[in-house]
Amino acid sequence: MLYRRFEKLIDIFRDAPTAAPPNQVMSFYVYYLRQVWPSFLALLVVGLIGALIEVSLFSYLSRIIDMAQGTPNPNFFSEHAFELVWMIIVALVLRPIFVLLHDLLVHQTISPGMTSMINWQNHSYVLKQSVNFFQNDFAGRIAQRIVQTGNALRDSAVQSVDALWHVLIYSISALVLFAEADWRLMIPLISWIIVFTIALFWFVPRVKARSVVSSDARSKLMGRIVDGYTNITTLKLFAHTNSEQQYAREAISEQTEKTQLAGRVITEMDTVITTLNGLLIVCTTGLALWLWTQSLISVGAIALATGLAIRIVNMSGWIMWVVNGIFENIGMVQDGLQSISQPVGVTDREAAPKLAVSKGEVKFENLQFQYGKGKGVIHGLTLDIKPGEKIGLIGPSGAGKSTLVNLLLRLYDVQGGRITIDDQDIAHVAQESLRSHIGMITQDTSLLHRSIRDNLLYGKPNATDAELWEAMRKARADEFIPLLSDSEGRTGLDAHVGERGVKLSGGQRQRIAITRVLLKDAPILIMDEATSALDSEVEAAIQESLETLMQDKTVIAIAHRLSTIARMDRLVVLENGYIAESGTHAELLAHKGLYARLWAHQTGGFVGVDEFPLAPQSL
Repeated sequence: MLYRRFEKLIDIFRDAPTAAPPNQVMSFYVYYLRQVWPSFLALLVVGLIGALIEVSLFSYLSRIIDMAQGTPNPNFFSEHAFELVWMIIVALVLRPIFVLLHDLLVHQTISPGMTSMINWQNHSYVLKQSVNFFQNDFAGRIAQRIVQTGNALRDSAVQSVDALWHVLIYSISALVLFAEADWRLMIPLISWIIVFTIALFWFVPRVKARSVVSSDARSKLMGRIVDGYTNITTLKLFAHTNSEQQYAREAISEQTEKTQLAGRVITEMDTVITTLNGLLIVCTTGLALWLWTQSLISVGAIALATGLAIRIVNMSGWIMWVVNGIFENIGMVQDGLQSISQPVGVTDREAAPKLAVSKGEVKFENLQFQYGKGKGVIHGLTLDIKPGEKIGLIGPSGAGKSTLVNLLLRLYDVQGGRITIDDQDIAHVAQESLRSHIGMITQDTSLLHRSIRDNLLYGKPNATDAELWEAMRKARADEFIPLLSDSEGRTGLDAHVGERGVKLSGGQRQRIAITRVLLKDAPILIMDEATSALDSEVEAAIQESLETLMQDKTVIAIAHRLSTIARMDRLVVLENGYIAESGTHAELLAHKGLYARLWAHQTGGFVGVDEFPLAPQSL
């Protein structure tokens, strides 16, 4: 019960205070510490009392020596019974209690709770980022930064609290106790504090700066390693194990070099602090002995001065490593901000309404879009798709087909013009509601490394097993799913598919994707080479299911095999971001333009080097 009470003090899944975390280091710390301030306040109080108890033990040591010197042996316990009992209570009762409270707050409350809360909020925020954000970085590096930031922020915050009280209490208490014995005992300690502080101010910023560089190199290494593992099939197929090793070797060498540079500063700091500590012990003990020879202090004061000096020296070594750890962790947090605190590229307007689809009419009005400066993709494109109309998009690579689909899904925001669905500007509605009304089957089907059931339920989270099997039957996925098994003995719908679905063939992944969209049953359907991974027999078998799926839906289909979309209501031929031609299959053949030439080459059996060899821009 005691553990459980402390483990529930922090609400891990509480809502973040603001939509985005701050992008400055100190503000970032305050942002999270403010959410758990009661736990840190308790840690401060417990740490203060614990530090006072530790110092009191040295005072008791001095007191016991003086009492022993001034009391006849037979009368020692009788004369000092009360004081001795109080020392026992402090050592055997109060000290363990406050050590227990400190450990409960650190290990049951703050370490797991605060870390998980930070990871949850950071992960939730990063998930809102646009596709472009993830395409511009290693997935492994992003994940590394999210996880390391929570751990680093927690460690540096807890270490700062612990170090604060130990430094203040030990320093102040030692000065007070030294002053009580003889004010001159304060001189070595005051001198040491000044020089120790100067040393920290000199070394710590350098440790922090090099830690930021080292942390960035570590994240880069993690990104490269994960990238290789994720694309292990490509690595094997092209027999590039050696080049992949070299790719990782460069990152390992860089990370090692940056860590060694940070280590140089730490070694220098360690040497300087150790020398200062030796001076403190020698000067304090020597001065205490001299004062005793002058009958100015007692033997107990010598024990107190020497004991505290040794304790402060030991503490200073701990403080040095704590301060180093604090700023190393701050460096990791600063590195993590590069991914975590980036503004979200595609955002919803405040209180954006949900999209309401009654007919499924889609309009692209004078669209302008480019991915980079000077790199145009869509130029003033206008296209009206009537409710329930089936449109086929055709064009060479780079013509803008996939870009048009990505803009409709609002994976990117348009830079000019607008897109409407049933006269609602998609930029003004909630993204989640927009995508919930659009079903999409992609050419490169990516599955989650979870069970078949979990992947299918993405289409309809509350679907029953009966609904799952009916959708699988329509997509002809029921032929292979019952036969699947994984390394842990799970079978059928419970079998896991591997990262990105690598345990399945391309055709199997495609049929699962079709099953998922059948379950979703959205009013707008996008098919990007939906049957490209299927063999002719399976494609013919599920063609009826696809036609059933397309009934009463607005459909946009992209296909390079023109025969698969020739029966669409209308074909739109894109070229360099413009609509080059539009019409039915028969109309475009009669027009004898680009589509007619492409059709003639494909049906004539000619396969060129390029995707569309005779397109004007491909010659």
